[in-house]
Amino acid sequence: MTLAKPIEWLGDRVRILDQTRLPQEEVYLELDNYRDLASAIRELKVRGAPAIGVAGAYAVALGALQIEARTKGEFLESLRGVVDAIGATRPTARNLFWALEHMRRVAQAIEDVAQTKAALVDEAMKIHAEEETATRKLSQFGAELIKDGFTILTHCNAGPLATAGYGTALGIIIRAKEQGKRVKVLATETRPLLQGARLTTWELKKAGIPVMLITDSMAGYFMRRGEVGCVIVGADRIAANGDTANKIGTYTLAVLARENNIPFYVAAPTTTIDPALSSGEEIPIEQRNAEEVTHIHGSAIAPEGIAAANPAFDITPHRYISAIITEKGVIRGNYGEGIKGIFRRV
Repeated sequence: MTLAKPIEWLGDRVRILDQTRLPQEEVYLELDNYRDLASAIRELKVRGAPAIGVAGAYAVALGALQIEARTKGEFLESLRGVVDAIGATRPTARNLFWALEHMRRVAQAIEDVAQTKAALVDEAMKIHAEEETATRKLSQFGAELIKDGFTILTHCNAGPLATAGYGTALGIIIRAKEQGKRVKVLATETRPLLQGARLTTWELKKAGIPVMLITDSMAGYFMRRGEVGCVIVGADRIAANGDTANKIGTYTLAVLARENNIPFYVAAPTTTIDPALSSGEEIPIEQRNAEEVTHIHGSAIAPEGIAAANPAFDITPHRYISAIITEKGVIRGNYGEGIKGIFRRV
């Protein structure tokens, strides 16, 4: 199948698919200023942890190209402001900070300013290519866990749109179909911004995979009826013990899956794992504007002035996770040791 390209580097600018316009319109934006790309990340025009990391790297490259500096010291001082601005866009997505750290190291390693700018562009393109490769590999590993005839429940969106590559949760489903397995998907709508309804169904329809859209609160109904073979979700950050931050509502699904003896899988590249955090309690949770809850596409669905909470993510404790699927293999059981082993190999 032909996968959507949510992000492309065009030499002196970045082309992105505006995900806020889907599924009604397929609109591409060409951005040549890092501030505009940072705004696109914050406004969810680019979203999904791996894709955010790629976009963040390209934003640093754009910012670097626009810096006018006579010395390397002046260049690094200006670049620091660029990196800080990009890092402030989405605090939970581990891939963003992984990418920014890689860009910082490259910037510090070369003395000549012109060569540093070229090296930063090369590094951003390398990060993008490595994410594409990683998602293809993890999709292959994950597809081995999918049985013929499975109905898979997924939450939020973790396909090519979210990864700038092959996909994580959806990549596994797409690969299973390519293997000839008969698979169907239950996609939660994913309130409050409806990424499941708008994006996951759009991608699966393009892939020719049967999908049924359900509200978030219907998941338990289908699980209890025995109509779910497994749950697969992506991740925005995974702590060293396997605790996982993902789109709000993921924890609820994990508890329901355990109650109904359904495997619950997390699929993510190793760039999503944060070995510096001992548990999910240390993962920062992005708090977004309450208007995303009280309004849909600008139309109010609640009384004016009503208070609303809007944490973008929740934490699923590792005890509810059946396996973590990465490009380095599938981790089961003792996630702490499994994650340590993966980073030793990396």
